[in-house]
Amino acid sequence: MREPEFRKPKIRGTSVIEFTLMLPWYIFLFVGVFDYGIYCCSLIAAENAARVGATYCSTNSTDATDSTTACTYALDQLRNLPNVGSGVVACNGSPITVTASLVRGPDNVANDASTVTVTYTTPQMVPIPGLFPGQLTINRSVTMRLRG
Repeated sequence: MREPEFRKPKIRGTSVIEFTLMLPWYIFLFVGVFDYGIYCCSLIAAENAARVGATYCSTNSTDATDSTTACTYALDQLRNLPNVGSGVVACNGSPITVTASLVRGPDNVANDASTVTVTYTTPQMVPIPGLFPGQLTINRSVTMRLRG
């Protein structure tokens, strides 16, 4: 006598249905990772811009509070960011603000320092209501002692 064959039930299209159910989550994950990468790149660029501006202001004691020149050096570091490009020429508003200030030492002569603060407003690819408002603000400050 012949044994009965066991057959798999015919289930068709389950892979397509599972894929379509998971696709929005994969897209959301990809966009989130990409957006976070742009945010991290912006953090690093803002830190570098503040450091370059503070380095310039600390080497030129007459320009220790010159925000315009610090802006010029900071903008060179921020040119590759999404909403900066070559169209931004001043650092007194959105998306970039650069300020330079002089910090006096305890005896008003020695240990004077220059502080440069860079504020950058990032664009966001996909704003998430309630979590991320659509723009994030990055503040970075660097203080360097005046040379000479």
